[in-house]
Amino acid sequence: MSKSILITGGAGFIGSHVVRLFVNKYPDYTIVNLDELTYAGNLENLSDLQDAPNYIFEKGDIVDAEQMEALFSKYNFDGVIHLAAESHVDRSITDPMAFVMTNVIGTVNLLNTAKKSWAGNFEDKLFYHVSTDEVYGELHDAETFFLEDTSYDPRSPYSASKASSDHFVRAYNSTYGLPIVISNCSNNYGPNHFPEKLIPLMINNIKNKKPLPVYGKGENVRDWLYVLDHARAIDMIYHSGKIGETFNIGGNNEWTNIDLVHLLCDTMDKKLGQEVGSSRELITYVTDRAGHDLRYAIDATKLMETLDWEPSVTFEEGLDKTVDWYLNNWDWISNITSGDYQKYYEKMYN
Repeated sequence: MSKSILITGGAGFIGSHVVRLFVNKYPDYTIVNLDELTYAGNLENLSDLQDAPNYIFEKGDIVDAEQMEALFSKYNFDGVIHLAAESHVDRSITDPMAFVMTNVIGTVNLLNTAKKSWAGNFEDKLFYHVSTDEVYGELHDAETFFLEDTSYDPRSPYSASKASSDHFVRAYNSTYGLPIVISNCSNNYGPNHFPEKLIPLMINNIKNKKPLPVYGKGENVRDWLYVLDHARAIDMIYHSGKIGETFNIGGNNEWTNIDLVHLLCDTMDKKLGQEVGSSRELITYVTDRAGHDLRYAIDATKLMETLDWEPSVTFEEGLDKTVDWYLNNWDWISNITSGDYQKYYEKMYN
């Protein structure tokens, strides 16, 4: 069945993997990738799709309501997979208003546009909102996990903005009957991750023998989800998830930050032909981040039981694949650190 689907934030890390999966798996779909191409948007992530007949890129800002209406009118979307977001916690602490604008106002703009475009005829329509486990706050008990009905307790401007957008999405379902699903995921890792985030930052710094900054004592715990597994889950939820439901997506891979960095150091040392353990000497402990939640952990039982999804790799396997990708695509990181990646749009679309 032919569909026209809008994927917002499709030039970003998670979004690019979702776009690629949908373009390649569903040749009868028209996939429109909308991205503002802020610092974290990189069209080089999708250079392999440049000539795909069912792929279209549109540069735009979800905060611009008129532009959103024009896009819905132009492409007559059947569905929205909404990934566009400001997502870096440190940046949210220094500039919270940017997160309010994109994550809250931008989401409400999309909701209003979808409601207006679909004009009450919601059959075969879907607004899929992709969110984060950070809306749940932090866990203090090592035996507890985030469930779909865990109370929200956001503790940073980033997580507060995502919690707000989640609430708006649910409110549009309750108030207007807009068909929605929501997923909340744990920390993603894998190819194409912007190098401000922990794993690619460490890979880049180890390669260049720079300090490896670790917050506090490195005792914060995160559940890690391989990005290709996340994309598969989004595909399953979009096509088979029950309207109005929330699904937690986790990798069942809890690691303290310092244990993760140790594993990454040793993995890199092996692949670079260095003495194993030598990169650990680059670890530098820095002042902890304000409001740094101690532990996140997701229980993905609902997704596993209802849609038969499960992670395809262990963290060690996924990290090995990730390190290989970066070492084999070092020009990708070099283009980001030099800023050349931002020239790709002008070169290919102007």
